[in-house]
Formats: sequence, C-alpha cells, structure tokens
Amino acid sequence: MAESEQASRSAPGQVSLTSSAPEERSIAFDHHTPVGGVIRRLRKTKSLSLVQLSALSGVSVGMLSQVERDVSNPSVRILSAILRALDAPMSVMFEPSTGHPKGDPDFVRRANDRPILELGHLNKELLASKSQHSLQLMILHIDKGGSSGEHPLTYPAEKGGMVLKGEIFLRVGHDETRLSAGDSFAFGALVPHSFRHAGDQPAEVFWVIGPVSLDRQL
Repeated sequence: MAESEQASRSAPGQVSLTSSAPEERSIAFDHHTPVGGVIRRLRKTKSLSLVQLSALSGVSVGMLSQVERDVSNPSVRILSAILRALDAPMSVMFEPSTGHPKGDPDFVRRANDRPILELGHLNKELLASKSQHSLQLMILHIDKGGSSGEHPLTYPAEKGGMVLKGEIFLRVGHDETRLSAGDSFAFGALVPHSFRHAGDQPAEVFWVIGPVSLDRQL
C-alpha cells in the first residue's frame, strides 16, 4: 500500500511507526496515550523497580528510564519485551486516558473505534474490546512485500486465525504452507512462526492470540 493510501486510513486513536530497520521501528503514539506514563504505571502497579523490570525484560535500565520519561520512543521489539515482562497485552497502549464513551459497554469495540498500528507493509488493526483481558483479536493488513520480520516469532500464547482476503505463506516450526481466503489455522504456544505476503493482492488475516496458563507453558 502506498504511503498516501495508508495516510487516508488514519483515524483518531491510530498508532504510527517511523520507518527504519524492520524489527527496530519506533512507535509514536497519539497524544492521548503517552508511552512512558503507561509503562511507568504498569511497573509501579506490580511494585517493580527499573532494575527488576530490566532483569525481567532484557531491556537496559537506561533505555527503560528514557522510555518512561518519553525521552525515547521504543522499537516494536523493545516495547513487546517490556509488555511481556509486565504481563500486559499490546492493547493497553491503544486506549486513551479519557475513558470510554458514555453508555458504551467496555466489552464492545465499535467498527469506527479500531486503533491501527502501522508497520509499513504490515498494519495491525485492534479488534479486542476495551475491557482488560488476555485475549487479543486483530486484523493484519499485509501488503505486497509485507511480513512478520526477518526472524521467526515466539510468544507464550496460542495463536489462531483465518485468512479473510488474499494469500499468505505461514511457517509454523519447520513447516510452511500457502493459505488463501477462507483457510484457517491454529498452533500452540512458544512455537516459532512467521508469515509473509503471497500473490498479487493485499491480504487480510483475522489473528487471535489466546492466554496460556503457566502449567501449559512448563
């Protein structure tokens, strides 16, 4: 998708990324969601020091301090590591601090209120409701040349979904297959996986990340 086309999809609550290396793009959130304030609040809620969070996340104390003070925007990789250490879903970064519209139940996500995380040729559209839970629902918009990155992903949660439009290559473990619209998939926690665009048309994938209890990870 051309940059002009991506810009036309912008909406209140949208999240943008500045372009650099695929795994080191920096996240620039809208003014309603200061990254540092959210991270600091989550850390203090868990009574963790910067040193303790550094040990859990693998992110240096200096970088954590810069992120919390909004001196530096974290890359996607760094932010993901911090949120995993805090046991918080990425969706906490999307929500404005002004609260929910009056009369709108927090288990609902309206069609015109879907924040978008832009990653160049790959955009993530949040579907999960505004209530706090571990289940994450999103639509991946994958343009030609789009992929999950150069290295396989691992995450302690089960994944599943269905291709809504276009085609992708999905690799899970050592197996790779081509999926078309209507094809679905599901695989377990901590299995290395990756995906990339296939065909000539943009692809859309309904993607689900489910919670996994500790005993199932051991």
